[in-house]
Amino acid sequence: MMLIRNGKILSYLNLTLTAAIWGFAFVAQRSGLESLDPFTFNALRFALGTLCVWLVRKVARPGDAPARTDCDTTFTRKGIRQLLLLGLLLFCASSLQQTGMLWTSAGSAGFITGLYVVFVPLISLLRGRKLSKALLVSIPLAVMGLWLLNMNVGLNANLGNGLVLLGAVFWALHIQLIDRLTQLHSSLDIAVAQYAVCALLSALVAFPVSRAVPAWNMNLAELLQGISQAAVPILYAGVLSVGVAFTLQLHAQKKAAPEVASVILCLEGVFAMLGGYLILGEEVSLMAATGAVLLLAAMLATILGEGRGHFLIDKKGKPKF
Repeated sequence: MMLIRNGKILSYLNLTLTAAIWGFAFVAQRSGLESLDPFTFNALRFALGTLCVWLVRKVARPGDAPARTDCDTTFTRKGIRQLLLLGLLLFCASSLQQTGMLWTSAGSAGFITGLYVVFVPLISLLRGRKLSKALLVSIPLAVMGLWLLNMNVGLNANLGNGLVLLGAVFWALHIQLIDRLTQLHSSLDIAVAQYAVCALLSALVAFPVSRAVPAWNMNLAELLQGISQAAVPILYAGVLSVGVAFTLQLHAQKKAAPEVASVILCLEGVFAMLGGYLILGEEVSLMAATGAVLLLAAMLATILGEGRGHFLIDKKGKPKF
């Protein structure tokens, strides 16, 4: 048995790396809220992410050199509207998540955000797509794993958890739209466009919101001090979480179906737990460890199930089912 070189394995590895970066990012995002309001923090991190990817794009495709042949560089009005919509979805998802974390813990936010593993396939069903048997097994495994991983976070019905849950719906819509756009345009073009839109919308909202909420109303000196205090979270969330992880997600979803991507990305909860153990010295309970194992099992079930129909063939070159 041999592997077809179609990039699927690399896509799964990229999604796993994305989940790792996002998992460690929850602590950074929570820390950033100690010095800045959610919209200012998001405006800064997405602006930084835009700059990073734009510089990479200039190096990867200098001057007027043509883009990759498998991607379209012409943006029709419909294409531009779709990119604007993608940026709007990213803004809504990240803003709801970041704002919700004012009233909930990073652990709760991590679990609730991970529920996009349910919303993504539901949207796929509404789109008329059929779910594979592997996904029908892996999705419940992933939900159970997320629950066990976060049993001690004290989930309850409050404003913060509600906002993060609504954000999970927007994350699911974002993953679904990426599935379409990555088949039409360069990943770097999509990345620059959506990050710039999200940064601009965050900045536009930050100004009136900061004036309306006394705790967030700062003069220029206080704002600069807040940015200085949140420099490390901004750098991590901007360069790694946005510039690297979101862009890896775009590239990976050229080959990986959105339902598969959502299961693998759920591993961010495992990496968040690992980061807490390694960096913060937090204890890992038996239940949390069991949840991590279930999430890994869900990922393996998805990949192996997809592999049977997508990248495994026998020695004679025929599909191995």
